[in-house]
Amino acid sequence: MSRPKGAASRTRAAAASGPRVLVLSGPNLQLLGTREPEIYGRETLADIHARLEARGRELGCAKVDCYQSNHEGELLDRIGRATGSYEGMLLNGAALTHTSLALFDALRAVPVPCVEVHISNPEAREAYRRASMIAPACIAKVSGFGSDSYLLGLEGLVRWLARRASS
Repeated sequence: MSRPKGAASRTRAAAASGPRVLVLSGPNLQLLGTREPEIYGRETLADIHARLEARGRELGCAKVDCYQSNHEGELLDRIGRATGSYEGMLLNGAALTHTSLALFDALRAVPVPCVEVHISNPEAREAYRRASMIAPACIAKVSGFGSDSYLLGLEGLVRWLARRASS
């Protein structure tokens, strides 16, 4: 199968200017900073997004787009539109991590590698939080480092993309 005319040059241009990364956060994460701070900390999601965008610039990312929704369908739509717009994704599916076959299917349907991220360590929490429906569709998982999980996920994703581009 051949690429559309110009696709190779767009791919080279994206690689030259660094990866474009989509960061998706699921239900209730807009409440960070006030929701169970003993588990999730006091940093807001806006604070985390600002840190991700700054770290993305330091890592040479062309852009880091951050989005949060309480609605599964909106997250699915963003994943479905990721092809051609992003080289990689971070996903904190929140509670949907443990229940959403639809998120798993969407991640598997697009050729955009994804890192699963969580602020807390789900495996150290309640039994129902220990199973991830999305993990098998992701290249890696970072959890338990508080809001730094997002930054560590971004750093790992950028390195993974660089290794893939050079091989």
